[in-house]
Amino acid sequence: MFTGRTSMGVRGINLDKDDRLISLSILRHVDASADERAAYLKRASAVRRGEEAEEVEASAVEAADEAQELAANDAIELGEQRYVELSEAEQFVLTVSENGMGKRTSSYNYRTTGRGGKGIVAMSLTKKTGRLIASFPVEESDQIMLVTDKGQLIRTQVNGIRLAGRSTQGVIVFDTADDERVVSVERLSEEGEENGG
Repeated sequence: MFTGRTSMGVRGINLDKDDRLISLSILRHVDASADERAAYLKRASAVRRGEEAEEVEASAVEAADEAQELAANDAIELGEQRYVELSEAEQFVLTVSENGMGKRTSSYNYRTTGRGGKGIVAMSLTKKTGRLIASFPVEESDQIMLVTDKGQLIRTQVNGIRLAGRSTQGVIVFDTADDERVVSVERLSEEGEENGG
């Protein structure tokens, strides 16, 4: 949208006084209802863990609660074709904190909101995690490179980082010293392209 030379543009997100924007990424659009996303997350988690498809997974419950469209707690059943479609379109968002904690979360765990909203929790932040440093989409075959303020660097496979829900702390990706912080995270794709935060 062209807003003219003197215009301030439009507000994408409302930030609290102490918040700041750290990254921006484009995700593929997938036309799926909240019910379908919740049903997909439940089934995909069961498949990944080798469990029965009827077992409830925390991220599916989280998605259903947010949408408030599963009031009767009856998830819809996805047909095989729709499950395959959603599986092929699924992306994972890597989130990393300054103390080296990280996780991958299905993009289906993030509901679509209109501009100017407050956003939703990407990671449970505590003293253990520290502040959020980066959050961006990754592929299973990618690697990431993390750099600390003390000049330490680690390169690791994305597929070794645990899949977890949005409101979790994640796992240790980079074991930093007490006085050391991760300051940069970069995605290294299979083709050698780099991007990230």
